[in-house]
Amino acid sequence: MAKARAIDAVPAIEDAALDRLIAYADGDARRLLNTLETLAVAARREQLDSVTDAWLLRVLGERMRRYDKGGEQFYDTISALHKSVRGSDPDAALYWLARMLEGGDDVRFITRRLCIFAAEDVGLADPMALVVTQNAAAAVDRVGMPEANLILGEAVIYLASAPKSNSAYLAIKAAQQNVREGKIMEVPSHLRNDGEGYVYPHDSPNHWVPQAYMPEVRRFYFPGKLGAEARIEDRLKRLWKRFSTEAEEKQDKEK
Repeated sequence: MAKARAIDAVPAIEDAALDRLIAYADGDARRLLNTLETLAVAARREQLDSVTDAWLLRVLGERMRRYDKGGEQFYDTISALHKSVRGSDPDAALYWLARMLEGGDDVRFITRRLCIFAAEDVGLADPMALVVTQNAAAAVDRVGMPEANLILGEAVIYLASAPKSNSAYLAIKAAQQNVREGKIMEVPSHLRNDGEGYVYPHDSPNHWVPQAYMPEVRRFYFPGKLGAEARIEDRLKRLWKRFSTEAEEKQDKEK
């Protein structure tokens, strides 16, 4: 209701200013409404009777100039945000996030990128990172701007401050590359739909049995040493011989 009253207070907008405003909104109704609210406050403060193109540029011009949505600067800024998160610098990450927010970028695009950052660069060192970003995305959709900036800021700080691992990213890339190279394995008979010979792990007290899940051993996942992933590595070493021989495998590759 307060937003509606604020928007109603916007004075008449000249045609040139209106064209510029529509172009700036770029089809995003939420951005248009938020911008109109900003203009209403500024116009009321300056007691304007109408919004001219020159006045609009003065009020929003810096925001329009400092961020080139969809251009090279756009990709440079999202890259800077990603690298700052990866480099565990929350202050730098917040600055680049602020640049995007002040530039009027689509917050849904930002939340999608944060989900990717969580999976690619935080990964299994802190599995909650992906949960945090998913919840942030849902909250941003529900709350909208300008309050959504609080949610995005919290998510960015969490990601930048979390322990890092790209092991999951490397693992799926390696598995996909293996398939693309034509190294195709048949599904073992005991893993097929009829399941003849399959041993049900939950019938074991430890919910695990020494059973082959590939015709030949292939290694794609190499756990990191930080955060929660250290515990994952410890468990896998107890279950599978190939995870306890990682050091020897790396030494053989280096010879």
